[in-house]
Amino acid sequence: MKLKKLFVCTVTLLFVSGIEQISAQIQPGLYISDVDNTRHELKISDDYLIHSVYEKSPAKFIETHGGFYTENDGVLQIDLEFNSEYESDGVKKLSIPFSIQDELILKTDPQLTFVPMESMEQDLDGAWLFGTRGPDIGQERRGEENPRKTLKFLMDNRFQWIAYQTETMKFSGTGGGSYSAEDGVYTEKIEYFSRDNSRVGASLEFNYEIKGDDWHHTGKNSKGEPMYEIWGRRVGKK
Repeated sequence: MKLKKLFVCTVTLLFVSGIEQISAQIQPGLYISDVDNTRHELKISDDYLIHSVYEKSPAKFIETHGGFYTENDGVLQIDLEFNSEYESDGVKKLSIPFSIQDELILKTDPQLTFVPMESMEQDLDGAWLFGTRGPDIGQERRGEENPRKTLKFLMDNRFQWIAYQTETMKFSGTGGGSYSAEDGVYTEKIEYFSRDNSRVGASLEFNYEIKGDDWHHTGKNSKGEPMYEIWGRRVGKK
């Protein structure tokens, strides 16, 4: 598989043990680490990061967390918006040392080595927040200021939705896998689902239309009922 360029060099030079090193910034994109049957999927935009873990076969969701991040001298500082394990670990912030060689290495316990995947740009790439049920006739929208959020994050042929509450850190569920968006048709193939592992393998097809900063998402839900959702594009940290 063709790999993307993993990092861009900055002008900052670090001196460690007498050796001159060039600092680097992680390039946005999709990164994968496979450890036996367990997949770690890392999706990174300019300021947001999502890490999801699941078993591939048989399918089993394990955990996910994500939030806004900064890089500082080889350390990722992450303010979590959601953490599926919050009830047990109480973690709201992460500080993870990393290094960049041919791959991205997160110095966690255990250490994880991520391979950058091929870039695949599509119409709906980006971060979207659920706004309201359609059609749009002036009804109240949930918006960024509402602590109850459903985020859909699409990047490099991969999608993930996450339902959560930012004030209480209550995690309500997530699901993800591969997707395509072309000529008004949006298709998801589910590869992990926290609420029901038996849903893995399902392929769902919808219609989409982009109107300004809104994504109008229509079709039938998993029960075969008509569905109309409006998602708003999320732009940077608020």
